[in-house]
Amino acid sequence: MKIASLLPSATEIVCALGLEENLIGITHECDYPPTVAGKPHLTASRISHETMSSAEIDHAVRSQLDGHGSIYDLNTDLLAEFKPDLIITQELCDVCAVSYKTVERAARMYVAGARIVSLEPNTIEDIFANIKTVGELCGVSEKAEEVVMNLRERLERLREKSAGAETRPKVFMLEWLEPPFVPGHWVPEQVEAAGGICLLGEAGKKSVTTTYEKIVESAPDCLVLIPCGYYAADILRQLPNTIFPESFREIPAVKNGEVWALDATAYFSRPAPRVIDGAEILAKIAHPEIFGAPSEREAIRVSEDLLKFSRRVSN
Repeated sequence: MKIASLLPSATEIVCALGLEENLIGITHECDYPPTVAGKPHLTASRISHETMSSAEIDHAVRSQLDGHGSIYDLNTDLLAEFKPDLIITQELCDVCAVSYKTVERAARMYVAGARIVSLEPNTIEDIFANIKTVGELCGVSEKAEEVVMNLRERLERLREKSAGAETRPKVFMLEWLEPPFVPGHWVPEQVEAAGGICLLGEAGKKSVTTTYEKIVESAPDCLVLIPCGYYAADILRQLPNTIFPESFREIPAVKNGEVWALDATAYFSRPAPRVIDGAEILAKIAHPEIFGAPSEREAIRVSEDLLKFSRRVSN
């Protein structure tokens, strides 16, 4: 079976199922496992994370989507040349990947015989179901069951261990720097499994914009920076261009040095097996007395002198 993955998360799932050799094309963002690096790219982005600030990216995305455009291009020539049997895409978010309508239209025109499957996870359980779906479509259901069983066991062990903590810190997961976004989908579940209390966000719901003022009022004990699509190094590069209100200095997390930058792309943005890794890293941040402190490879503590403040109160 020839598989075209139009989602980084789908690429990770396909590879976790032992089907890397079946991947004939991936997205420009697919970078895990590292061995997929040489695969042909079927997509390209019209927006640069490297050269634009988070505020500029947000404006560009809204401008494109409000005009019913797209921030991605699909290489239909390659799609026609490779003639995949299975195309994996999504309808959940036009910011995350090429839109489903674009893929459906291209498939109808260039690869009429291809089967299109749309993955729409909103929770961790949905992610497990997606893994099983891909396994079934690709004829490796037994392997998919094995992968899900392993992930479920790790998640349950984490929950059981964190349940023994004396306290549960209040955690705010900042899903975008400017404007600020509250966490949604599976991220609140990751926080709860790690032994924390997820502030403002709701499991299974969309991530939505909020105000800096509401974040201050929520008084998080821990502030975790996970802007969608960013690695920790990207976050540190963006911080000089991000101005937080002066009131942020009074947040317990800022005062106590509990501001962290994590690889959002690897552990939170993509609904793939590594969301469990993300929950395990959060547990080390929330409860180092139980799980041990995270390594610098897992999480970077952001010192207050890396944060910029102004007198404004809300976004």
